[in-house]
Amino acid sequence: MTGTVVPTPQGGRTPAVSVCIPVYRGEDHLATTMESVLAQTFDDFELVVLDNCSPDRSAEIAASFDDPRIRLESTPRVLPLTENWTTAVRATRAPLVKLLCDDDLLHPRCLELQVAALQHEPDLALVVSRHHLVDGDGHLVVPARFLRGLLGRRTHAEVVRRVVRSGANPIGPMCGVTFRRAAFDATEGFVSDKIFIADLDLLVAMSAHGAFRGQRESLAAYRLVPTSVIARARREHFRVQEAFMTELRASPGSPVRRVDALTGHLAAPWARARRRAGSALAERRGA
Repeated sequence: MTGTVVPTPQGGRTPAVSVCIPVYRGEDHLATTMESVLAQTFDDFELVVLDNCSPDRSAEIAASFDDPRIRLESTPRVLPLTENWTTAVRATRAPLVKLLCDDDLLHPRCLELQVAALQHEPDLALVVSRHHLVDGDGHLVVPARFLRGLLGRRTHAEVVRRVVRSGANPIGPMCGVTFRRAAFDATEGFVSDKIFIADLDLLVAMSAHGAFRGQRESLAAYRLVPTSVIARARREHFRVQEAFMTELRASPGSPVRRVDALTGHLAAPWARARRRAGSALAERRGA
């Protein structure tokens, strides 16, 4: 891959977990996001910030932090979003990985609880917490979202069925996920032609390479920002999402049942309405 960044050696010791932040035009919130990582109660991590040739002060902000766990990398050119995310993961060194967008936030115990779960259950591919939804200023909008029907230990078949039944994304964004690098490497990474659901596609794919555990705690926060990719292209997002559901139903050996498909078909309009309402709320608060 032309955008690959080779991890810089750091003292020869491999951390327990890597947190990576792919950044493009992230100057508004990057510092707050990095601070939420550095405030973790679990401190055996590296923080890899991958600057995607940002034309703003993103790289300068990342470089201003004086912490040996931080590694600032840059891409040779501006990469498409999915390639940038995949490159960020491949720049990490630890066996466990968490990917954050440059405006996400972590609860102080997020790494502590998620690393412990993955260490306790070696056959887990990924662990996922619930999320809070916050506005551009970090104020709580909706608490404890996602993972309905996916709490506790789940198989790949259960994950696929729940995704189809939801008609949307019942898992949530990447900020609540910590995964094994081996499970990521067994997939295609973030797929470019699924840009609007690249995170969901990856999480479903990784669940085929180990068990899935959903955590009841809300350990991350996702910003409802009206300028996000999805908020600017809702119709295309819904089209890609519908095609993904069809793909899951039609794939060889699919565990999806007729009742799952029917439930998802009925649930999809409500899921879209909730997403539109969230984007509208973000726009009003950002006005």
